[in-house]
Amino acid sequence: MGGDGVQMPKFFISKEDICNNAVTIKGEDVSHIKRVLRLKCGDTLQVCDGAGTDYTVRVENFEKDCIIAGIISSERNNAEPPIDIVLFQGIPKSDKMDFIIQKSVELGVKSIIPVSTDRTVVKIANEKDAGVKTARWQKIALEASKQCNRGTIPHIGVPVSFEDALRQASDTAELCIIPYEKETGSFLKPIIKGSKTKRIAVFVGPEGGFTENEVRRSQDFNIRPITLGPRILRTETAGIAVISILMYELGDLGNE
Repeated sequence: MGGDGVQMPKFFISKEDICNNAVTIKGEDVSHIKRVLRLKCGDTLQVCDGAGTDYTVRVENFEKDCIIAGIISSERNNAEPPIDIVLFQGIPKSDKMDFIIQKSVELGVKSIIPVSTDRTVVKIANEKDAGVKTARWQKIALEASKQCNRGTIPHIGVPVSFEDALRQASDTAELCIIPYEKETGSFLKPIIKGSKTKRIAVFVGPEGGFTENEVRRSQDFNIRPITLGPRILRTETAGIAVISILMYELGDLGNE
């Protein structure tokens, strides 16, 4: 499980790139296959359509801007969990968001929504700035999906306000939780024990956590404050801890 073993190279394509028992590989992957992996005609690799199906393909032709590969076999990807977790992550400083995205994708999160909160230090200047950051974060999610053999690429949303995040979570999730260091009586395990919940929203604050007003406001949307125990976790640890617990109890980490 260390992830350092040799495995067949994997790339994502769109369903539109599959035709007549062949796939067309485009974009930055073309250069990587040619110049880094140095694959040749006849070599095999794995592609995924991003909708849960993996294909083993054989390189047939190198063209200027694409690679044509014939499909050898296909199978349903088995790395997607049976629950959908959306992480609403308070935007942290420096490169912590990169780490959070990478590890959350590895654990099986469905999507990550960056959230601007009262204690968010990193400010999004305008729509262009938001677009640049989101595109970069989406690329990190893509690379993490390749590495951990996901069958889909988790969606990284554009940054939203805390209020918009509350509404979005309330409208789409069956269970919404918000870890809060001042909460002492509500633990996660009793909430999810025996649950058949499939759609879960998790709120994690930036450095400094959520304000009391934010937590009170979240309760107006039936979002439940929980404790993660007596130790205060960093923003880059809290979400990963919650996702791990949820995947163990309700997902595919705890299967016998």
